[in-house]
Amino acid sequence: MKYIGYIGSYTKVESEGVHRFELDTVEKKIKNVSLAAKLDGPTYLTLSDDNKFLYAVSKEDDKGGVTAFKVENDTLEKLNSQAQPGSAPCHVSVNKDNSLLVTANYHTEKAESYQVNADGSLEVASAVIQTGKGPHERQEKPHLHYAGFTPDENYVVVVDLGGDTITTYEVEDSKLNKKAQLKVNPGTGPRHLVFHPTLPYAYVMTELSNEVIVLDFDEVEGTFEELQYIKTIPEDFTENNQGSAIHVSSDGKFIYAGNRGHDSIAVFKINDDHKLELIDLTYTEGNWPRDFVLDPSEQFIVAANQESNTLALFERDSKTGKLTVLQTGIYAPEAVCVKFLN
Repeated sequence: MKYIGYIGSYTKVESEGVHRFELDTVEKKIKNVSLAAKLDGPTYLTLSDDNKFLYAVSKEDDKGGVTAFKVENDTLEKLNSQAQPGSAPCHVSVNKDNSLLVTANYHTEKAESYQVNADGSLEVASAVIQTGKGPHERQEKPHLHYAGFTPDENYVVVVDLGGDTITTYEVEDSKLNKKAQLKVNPGTGPRHLVFHPTLPYAYVMTELSNEVIVLDFDEVEGTFEELQYIKTIPEDFTENNQGSAIHVSSDGKFIYAGNRGHDSIAVFKINDDHKLELIDLTYTEGNWPRDFVLDPSEQFIVAANQESNTLALFERDSKTGKLTVLQTGIYAPEAVCVKFLN
């Protein structure tokens, strides 16, 4: 079996845009990393559920926004871009029927929603601005780092690293209206969020305190309640570490969380009481793992080591959740984000 993946990247030094690669599940190797589309600053990507479209955050001179591509025979054909004055967003998500796209912007304090046309192209964005700050030196203002849909897509959730908040918005006519907000522990710096595949729980990776926060989610009211905080790095690790990505296996048994600095993926078991138990830490075979992804079969994990310009491939034991390294040092310039076609 061959799966197609795409890599989002910075374009400050060596990368020219979005890269494409292949995962051969028989040979258990990543192959044929190549440039798929030239684009400035496509640090985060998302793909439509039907595999027809790819959306990348992007820069255009002094503007930032999103660029839409049609996926045609595994190649990318640019449809259009929507950009506004200011920095590019850092996160992008699209709903299941590909009608609405949302972004979070670390620098401009904005979460934005874009109506998606039937051909996959984007309309002009509608924005909401968040306020707030925290006690950490990096929390002088809001730094939105995630915007995504709840499982039933009735709400959009925005995670603010700067204000230590998780805010729920109702969607009405492609616009976002604030519904509820949870203030998490001061100085944690929440970054990314994933929902349990079948149960009303969510898991948040924090960048500043290096923890996973387990949340109870009320699907009707759109509210969250804290259930657990658990560290992603060893207590005796005192060097710089910044939490990065978080993912959950589709069987709802394991959580995976990335550590930049400790350069590891923390593996957690989800126990019967819905709390997490740290069961393993796996070295990512490179520096600064900004992101990683489970392949469609969930037999493998691909990690993107930003500062070493490499990907690493791991095999995943579906029973224990643990990872075994298979392939390292795969050149992927300034790699930040990894996504697979379904």
